[in-house]
Amino acid sequence: MASGGLTCVKYLTFFCNLLFALTGLLIFLVGGMVQLNYAHYSNFVSDHIWTAPIILMIVGAAVAVICFLGCCGALKESSCMILSFALLAVVIFLFEIGLGLAGYVKHTGLHHIMESQFNSTMQHYKERADYRDAWTLLQTELDCCGTNGPNDWETVFPNSTLPAACCSEINLSEAKECTNVHATQRGCLGKLLDILDSKTLLLASVVLGVAGIQMLTILFACCLYRSFRRSYDHV
Repeated sequence: MASGGLTCVKYLTFFCNLLFALTGLLIFLVGGMVQLNYAHYSNFVSDHIWTAPIILMIVGAAVAVICFLGCCGALKESSCMILSFALLAVVIFLFEIGLGLAGYVKHTGLHHIMESQFNSTMQHYKERADYRDAWTLLQTELDCCGTNGPNDWETVFPNSTLPAACCSEINLSEAKECTNVHATQRGCLGKLLDILDSKTLLLASVVLGVAGIQMLTILFACCLYRSFRRSYDHV
């Protein structure tokens, strides 16, 4: 094959690496978006589930490093670096498949995990300021009250009052404190579960979709690697 063909293969390999880098950037941005917007609800979600966005950000950064290796290999015409890129990309691909499948499986048990966290933080509401702040933020932002409704607070507030965040509006002519009469009747568990359940499925879908694109990119890179080797041997 002529040197022109070798140059064509080199730049196609470089383009292949850039495409792979874009998929890594997408994973990083999705993980960062979820972490940024919903991290303040971490008290109500188990740590092993909430680490998923952080893991995605790490994977996205790792993809960038791997792509840098592949781009250097293409520009330097180093078959060894291109092969290393392909092998590392396969490892990342398999990890993403596992992470995506785990996301689909975990979201089915999200209700039970979150209910335990809700009950635990509610029981220690008066002892821990961070739990009080978390409940105040949750009930204010989602316009909800208690785990499944205002009655859940009876064990914490036996005098029939509720946290102020349970009442978005209080008619001062009727009451000066938040009570069940003025409280929002929708529980917070259902509202937060709807949000996080959709985000878990979104993360899993993005990871699996990106992994599919990456698989095609890896196969293309392998084909280009063989062409590169064949071209290099004949130059």
